[in-house]
Amino acid sequence: MGSEEQKKPRILCLHGFRNSGSILQKFIGKFPESVLQRLDLVFLDAPFPAEGKSGVEGIYDPPYYEWFQSNEDYTVYRNFEACLEYIEDYMIKHGPFDGVLGFSQGAMLTASLPGIQRDGVGLTRIPAIKFVIIISGVKFGGSKFETPEMAATAFSTPIELPSLHFTEEMDFMKEEGKLLIKSFVDPIVIHHSKGHTLPRLEPMKILIYCLSLKWAPLFEQMEKDLKFA
Repeated sequence: MGSEEQKKPRILCLHGFRNSGSILQKFIGKFPESVLQRLDLVFLDAPFPAEGKSGVEGIYDPPYYEWFQSNEDYTVYRNFEACLEYIEDYMIKHGPFDGVLGFSQGAMLTASLPGIQRDGVGLTRIPAIKFVIIISGVKFGGSKFETPEMAATAFSTPIELPSLHFTEEMDFMKEEGKLLIKSFVDPIVIHHSKGHTLPRLEPMKILIYCLSLKWAPLFEQMEKDLKFA
């Protein structure tokens, strides 16, 4: 691996409910190319096959996966601990990773990981997560979603690491998303108008995020690219 490749922040990407890593990869492909070429993005399929119909059937090809399961009112969860173990094992084998990106169910999971790791109840065998990117995420313990046992204290104190949140006023989960954003210290929030999805982004907004990570030396060339994008 060359020195240029080593400078890229390595990001584990967690897809949405009954989606797949390849589907999320298509969504993330909306990022400007000048940004994508400077990130080392790794797309992981969730450990469990979809137990029901996917909302993207007929749009994206199967197979579809889910990270964990719950009852209809989100008060009881299954396989959450197994999901964390699966992610940790993958990060050990294919890491180290700098950050985690999540969409929808993957975002819900991603948002809880720093607190779970901080409290020593999970992800204890890997380095501390440095940042998270939350796309259409919601909060465990909010008004609609109870909290899995292993995430019981994940949001007991504000999450103190860089975070980028994509949110939209027409998203059916917007209120839950606002609760999640308030759980982070100094979050960066990008508003868009495309609903529960990832829109095509203005390159300068990505630059602002990268600089917020205090990784300016790693993104010097990207800054030049984005100024003229």
